[in-house]
Amino acid sequence: MEIRVLRYFLAVARELSISAAADTLHITQPTLSRQLMDLEDELGTQLIIRSSKKLSLTADGMMLKKRAEDIVNLADKTKAEFLSDNNSVNGDVYIGGGETDAMRFIAHIANELHSEYPNVRYHIFSGDKEDIAYKLDKGLLDFGLFIGFDNIDKYEYLRLPTVDRWGLFMRVDSPLAERDTIEPKDLWNLPLIVSRQTLLSDDIKKWIGREYDELNIVATYNLLYNAALMADEGVGYVLSLDKLVRTNDEMNNCFRPLKSDIELEIDIAWKKYQMFSKPAELFLKKLQKKFGNDLNLT
Repeated sequence: MEIRVLRYFLAVARELSISAAADTLHITQPTLSRQLMDLEDELGTQLIIRSSKKLSLTADGMMLKKRAEDIVNLADKTKAEFLSDNNSVNGDVYIGGGETDAMRFIAHIANELHSEYPNVRYHIFSGDKEDIAYKLDKGLLDFGLFIGFDNIDKYEYLRLPTVDRWGLFMRVDSPLAERDTIEPKDLWNLPLIVSRQTLLSDDIKKWIGREYDELNIVATYNLLYNAALMADEGVGYVLSLDKLVRTNDEMNNCFRPLKSDIELEIDIAWKKYQMFSKPAELFLKKLQKKFGNDLNLT
């Protein structure tokens, strides 16, 4: 498979039209069609369902789309690193992480580096720990920010001097807003809005004392901002980490911590034996200088 042909395939997957994809690629429709058929022959499977209306992808086509995106992104990242001028620092740093206030530490380091090397650019990817680990393992990220990650020892990492704590985000006129902390039984009958990460947390389930299917989960989310809007409209209470949404009485919302000793440690990690671009190498050195006492190299 050639990178060029994968780009052609991704254009068709995006446009779901041979003619529209050919226009964006500045090639003829017959040329594009022939390249796609050659790709299907090479892989021994049908990738595209052709019809008189819009095209669609087969299951194998959907799988190739995911793989092709990773391959093309990695190729672009590698090319940019080699083309960067070694006599001046410019280029890209790729960082992924879950939603956490600890990103402020990373932002502070990024700002310091940017003030010295203004041609360094940052690309931030938000996702859960599985998404971040996958992209880090595939070389699509330089660094991953993990919240309470059990498999952190497979990487080299720095432990940040902070922890995340769970609680409930709610309207200020909610009865529980008068409480200082939230007890497990308070959640048993509440309309809850929870994240995918919450549903994977055994610690939270044990603390609540109920299976998740025994709770009144009215909605799930992957972006807390959208979940907060649901809470503002009275849909339910958001089970989330602290300090991710601005709260005060004037904004009609508040956050109350769980009465729990559950604390999630925060780590910034990178692959073992990773070969960094110059900007990523400088970023790492600043991380080590800032958090060197907490350095964990395994």
